[in-house]
Amino acid sequence: MSRSSEQDLLSTEIVNRGIEPSGPNAGSPTFSVRVRRRLPDFLQSVNLKYVKLGYHYLINHAVYLATIPVLVLVFSAEVGSLSRDEIWKKLWDYDLATVIGFFGVFVLTVCVYFMSRPRSVYLIDFACFKPSDELKVTREEFIDLARKSGKFNEEILGFKKRILQASGIGDETYVPRSISSSENITTMKEGREEASMMIFGALDELFEKTRVKPKDVGVLVVNCSIFNPTPSLSAMVINHYKMRGNILSYNLGGMGCSAGIIAVDLARDMLQSNPNSYAVVVSTEMVGYNWYVGRDKSMVIPNCFFRMGCSAVMLSNRRRDFRHAKYRLEHIVRTHKAADDRSFRSVHQEEDEQGFKGLKISRDLMEVGGEALKTNITTLGPLVLPFSEQLLFFAALLRKTFSPAAKTTTTTSSSATAKINGAKSSSSSSSSDLSKPYIPDYKLAFEHFCFHAASKTVLEELQKNLGLSDENMEASKMTLHRFGNTSSSGIWYELAYMEAKESVRRGDRVWQIAFGSGFKCNSVVWKAMRKVKKPARNNPWVDCIDRYPVAL
Repeated sequence: MSRSSEQDLLSTEIVNRGIEPSGPNAGSPTFSVRVRRRLPDFLQSVNLKYVKLGYHYLINHAVYLATIPVLVLVFSAEVGSLSRDEIWKKLWDYDLATVIGFFGVFVLTVCVYFMSRPRSVYLIDFACFKPSDELKVTREEFIDLARKSGKFNEEILGFKKRILQASGIGDETYVPRSISSSENITTMKEGREEASMMIFGALDELFEKTRVKPKDVGVLVVNCSIFNPTPSLSAMVINHYKMRGNILSYNLGGMGCSAGIIAVDLARDMLQSNPNSYAVVVSTEMVGYNWYVGRDKSMVIPNCFFRMGCSAVMLSNRRRDFRHAKYRLEHIVRTHKAADDRSFRSVHQEEDEQGFKGLKISRDLMEVGGEALKTNITTLGPLVLPFSEQLLFFAALLRKTFSPAAKTTTTTSSSATAKINGAKSSSSSSSSDLSKPYIPDYKLAFEHFCFHAASKTVLEELQKNLGLSDENMEASKMTLHRFGNTSSSGIWYELAYMEAKESVRRGDRVWQIAFGSGFKCNSVVWKAMRKVKKPARNNPWVDCIDRYPVAL
């Protein structure tokens, strides 16, 4: 990336830090300059190969869409000109063997089509764990708990406080009280206790809501990025609920905040090869086990954002579940950028200079995340966008790729110096505007958006780049405010918010998108099978939904 492009991604802000409490400058006002990295502008570059990949997904079954209309037209043209008597006479002209042969080919074709077609996967219901009020903390209480542990100096505590003030996180999030302990809390015992509380709490609610017995579940997928004990968390679930011995169980670890969608994708694949089955997907993360106690500010940041949370989802491929399912799975698109070194190290678990383990957040994270997001939505576009939007987008992309003006613009901008006069600069700007690709309106493809609630800054940049309204971003921002960043389970708290607001109607399309270490960006699209008229009594928003939305 050129230096000018690098500078375009940076923004500066002067921050008043108040009165200096001590030192040679005690009593004097102090200021600092905050430099932030923005997401790359999606208008500037869209890679054609990812558009081609999206269309490749689209045309997997295009042979049926292409041949059936042609056959219908040929049949209509042949039969339309004949009277009823002429049709019967023509049929009797064929011998019995020809008629039976034709009918057999027709039946065989229909059978092959229906047998090769992927099974529909339905979301019966889902549950989000809501911790007890004893674990609820305000931002001030969070800082007090960290101070009480005696593991952080005032400089780090002040840094945490500034991060929280700009984070978008409210005063009702949940953390384990063990973070105030002066002892080591990143132990297997603490991790198992936190995991048991959240996972069993979410699953108890799920089995109660769906009325499905644990022994009837054929596939179990549990994802937790940091805490991966032996026996696994999936084995812990099987042991607790005494599930059947031939259950297909999987435990995903180290895959970051986007692992929830990866787990859904794995469950879908298992359901395709196991008819008439239920699949349960559990997504969570352990806050206490991942608590960093060192002084590296890039590793302190995850402490400020991550909060307790867990989701459990019941999926089914049984045709009779069509009537009472909430959603039907439409599309999953996964993007993985680990081949790029910057992407791979953007979120990295390691030890600091003092030997304390934690997650290190790279300064390149926003840029890396933007590139992964751009690739993902470019691939998803052909699958979900109306034909008119696809046509405009594809035409603009071709114009940018092959237009001489685009090449001229690139050459001009790369050699921009003081000797270029105003007229040339104006012409270059005009050419640049003409060569920009058309960014589709995703509001025409989806009624509801569930973006991973990583931070206020990330959500605002997503809103700006995708041209979304405050209403489109409401569920994500309010989830960040009420529950914080709950990692891979966050997108389900957002969907629960929409249900609590009774905004999901039959036929609505829901777009869930999450990103995490690796770097990965994954999307899943659901279609509502019915209107959610009244939120369940154990919906995590049921006791506070009337207070939302609020200003961040």
